[in-house]
Amino acid sequence: MNRPTPAGALAIAAIQQSCSANKDTSLATSERLVRQAAKDGAQLVVLQELHATLYFCQTEDTSVFELAESIPGPTSDRLSALAAELGIVLVGSIFERRMNGVYHNTAVVFERDGSIAGLYRKMHIPDDPGFYEKFYFTPGDASFNDGSSGFTPIDTSVGRLGVLVCWDQWYPEAARLMALAGAEVLIYPTAIGWDVTDDPDEQARQLEAWVTVQRGHAVANNLPVIAPNRVGTEPDPSGLSDGIRFWGNSFICGPQGEFLTRADDHSETILSTTINRSRSESIRRIWPYFRDRRIDAYSDILKRVRD
Repeated sequence: MNRPTPAGALAIAAIQQSCSANKDTSLATSERLVRQAAKDGAQLVVLQELHATLYFCQTEDTSVFELAESIPGPTSDRLSALAAELGIVLVGSIFERRMNGVYHNTAVVFERDGSIAGLYRKMHIPDDPGFYEKFYFTPGDASFNDGSSGFTPIDTSVGRLGVLVCWDQWYPEAARLMALAGAEVLIYPTAIGWDVTDDPDEQARQLEAWVTVQRGHAVANNLPVIAPNRVGTEPDPSGLSDGIRFWGNSFICGPQGEFLTRADDHSETILSTTINRSRSESIRRIWPYFRDRRIDAYSDILKRVRD
């Protein structure tokens, strides 16, 4: 049973886990950790990117599309039932088959009653060595039939969630658009790690960049950030590389970028903390970035390059 939290407070948890080639095994791990987070009082629980499978984007293989599911589908039904049983808002991740030939990397938000509060389909899709996501994922829709932007927060009983996914975390535009639409927290389910052949200094620089850019989004938008990442070394199925060592370091920070909790680089763990939902407004009264934005001077941001 969830413990009571102070008025205006929200108890949140981020799950950091390793994954298996067997979807049921991975989901069983996710479910075990979510149950413990809820038992400890979490009202909002966030799982990492593609937590039901190994990170299959290290290579291009058409057989991998067999892992994709519709929404609703088996994985979303399982997560829905879990959210309803525990009475929590749950953010999960699914390799979505939207139609024949169109697949998405999709975050699904489940309400306390198990209903789907909303979907976010990853907008920025990388295509780097070891991260060949453009082969698998169609970018999310820039806008919807109702006129809303692809960067639109999802309304839930615990607030407006600005859900983004992994590669989106490098783009200040995505965070800002979520904030301008009223997001109360930014959420980045993630699967990122090191090429195991990189030297330690390069690994440290990459990790620090990943942490810093997201803390910057918190500061620039006066919003808490939840960033769960996976752990463990996953082999390259093609055998062409030594695989990826996912670096963990999941964290939750407050609206001034302050760490509230942070994980190590190797353990499965539950990061739990409480955020004050009114603090963002208090900070914006003394750091009024939104008031001082020069929207009349930003039109060139819509150009690919300012030639």
